[in-house]
Amino acid sequence: MAKTPQSKGGDARAQKLSPEQRSAIASESAKVRWEKQKKEPPLPKATHKGTITIGDATIPCAVLDDGRRILSETGVTLALGSRSGGSKRLKKEQENGGAQVPVFLAPNNIKPFITSELMGGALKPIIYRDGRRHVVGYQATVLTKVCNIWLEARDAGVLQKQQLARAHKAEILIRALADIAIVALVDEATGFQHERERDALHKLLSVYLAEERLAWAKRFPDEFYKQIYRLKGWDSPVGKAKTPLLGHITNDIVYDRLPEGVLPKLRELNPTGDQTKRRKWKHHQFLSPDVGQNDLRDHILQILPIMKISKNWSGFMRHLNIAFPKPGSQDEMDLD
Repeated sequence: MAKTPQSKGGDARAQKLSPEQRSAIASESAKVRWEKQKKEPPLPKATHKGTITIGDATIPCAVLDDGRRILSETGVTLALGSRSGGSKRLKKEQENGGAQVPVFLAPNNIKPFITSELMGGALKPIIYRDGRRHVVGYQATVLTKVCNIWLEARDAGVLQKQQLARAHKAEILIRALADIAIVALVDEATGFQHERERDALHKLLSVYLAEERLAWAKRFPDEFYKQIYRLKGWDSPVGKAKTPLLGHITNDIVYDRLPEGVLPKLRELNPTGDQTKRRKWKHHQFLSPDVGQNDLRDHILQILPIMKISKNWSGFMRHLNIAFPKPGSQDEMDLD
């Protein structure tokens, strides 16, 4: 792309500067950006994340620390069958002209159906933190409004031939949402929603846990315990002697990060003795060989590299909580 006279002049001025002058200018620019960021209010943070399924579409969603329910911009775009690359290009072109439009409503022939009320409300983008990432999302109620915009445009006969597929997707989503809503209302009115949650947990545990206790087999490699002692700054154990604290640590960094409800059930199946206050078996002996044991192995293999790159226990726990947060826990803020 040919350079403008302004950009050519900027390049010429930059070439005349000494390395010290360029460094000073860059430092001052960074300072200005930092001061501007400090004045801006902190971004909301995702405390809960998941994916909703509507028909054959899946959309990433989140709940923010201020209670807002959010759908990701990319998720809504793909649910409507849009080509993300082309939609982003259209959005970029319109933003350069001063308009702020979502990716999923980027085409120009859709604009007449977007009211100013929507642009200042449901269609106003929400930038939030998801761990270290900044994510663009919209209020969850945006989905029905977006679908209605596409259907109104279709009814008005303004859509191009290749855009009709998106309107069809919008119609499918609207119908599926109506079905989901009526089922949810019936469940809430009858109290069945609580039974539904218990049934889901029962199905999970039925495949995750073994019907009978399995014979003992070594599931935790020596490196796992070696890294715990190193990160804690403890002396290596002599022979087979290990600190009783290892049980609490293993629950915290392994079993408590398996699917929600698994650890309480393991404690029920493998209780502590009244006299010894110790468990007779190992928790992993109650995990199913096809699902539970494989998930345990994969989790250990994934946290071992995190252990090895960490310098101390607090650093390891910070990394672990980012990579494998406990079910239902809030993300730890990263201040690096």
